[in-house]
Amino acid sequence: MKYSVFLPSGFTREFAAIGDPVAAYARLVDLATLADDAGYDVVYLPDHLTTVQPSHDPVFECWTLTTALAAETTNVRIGHLVTANGYRHPALQARMASTLDVISGGRLSFGIGAGWLEKDHRQYGYEFGTAAQRARKLEEAVQVILALWTEAEATFEGEHYRIQDAVNEPKGLQRPHIPLMIAGNGEKVTLRLVAQYGDACNIVTSPEEARHKFSVLEQHCRNAGRDGSRINRTVTTLCIIRDTDAEARALVPPSSTFVFPGDVGSYGLVGTVGTVKQRIAAFEEAGVDELILYFEDPTSLRQVEEFARGFVG
Repeated sequence: MKYSVFLPSGFTREFAAIGDPVAAYARLVDLATLADDAGYDVVYLPDHLTTVQPSHDPVFECWTLTTALAAETTNVRIGHLVTANGYRHPALQARMASTLDVISGGRLSFGIGAGWLEKDHRQYGYEFGTAAQRARKLEEAVQVILALWTEAEATFEGEHYRIQDAVNEPKGLQRPHIPLMIAGNGEKVTLRLVAQYGDACNIVTSPEEARHKFSVLEQHCRNAGRDGSRINRTVTTLCIIRDTDAEARALVPPSSTFVFPGDVGSYGLVGTVGTVKQRIAAFEEAGVDELILYFEDPTSLRQVEEFARGFVG
């Protein structure tokens, strides 16, 4: 099992207590370098433009952060969980990713999704559209991105995106191309796109539901003629470790249902060290390759360090 860290960007007002944006960024650097030293696989950042609850607290832009943290780290991979397709043209995102892969020495884990927060789109003047429209745009976008990463001159003619004899150099350092993660729980569209185009998927769910989602993914892979075992299967989960299960469960915030379906306290890494080991085993048995940890306090160096001592490496 690989373990990665979901870093805060300010989206859920993680920096409200810190206040000063310079100090908040310094904490992010400390978290990333700690994860680097501790042996975590990837540090991931979300891509949002506003706080989820109305506020004027700081929210850092995702691509700027990933580039900065790539320069501050050495071994840990840097990724997006995930960049929102609607905020940037996919051809531009492909070039940004290629540049960042060079800057990071080939450590970029590129993640993309259809985008789901209407408030972000509305405040910044981006078209939101329906879920079906966003899904269709995402399907075209991943084709544009892969073409620019793999072809000498890329041309694509779609309903939403068009490129003509586009040259993208450098394409990045990783071969055959930068790994592409497509995130989302949708079985009919998102997991089909993973099977057709993705190198990794990300879902947010329980081990039992993950097993079902992965069986759906396997069927899509068979339909696409791909080997499903080559797709990195990641799950994002909450991590709260305490001396008793009851103490840990009591710390699950009511707002967790905004991100984690159902009762995350019953399946996440929530409880004693022994309980957490059992939950990890359940995720592993379900076919999860990588757990992405959202810590109780995402700004806590101690929590990242203590989990690493007990479970990483």
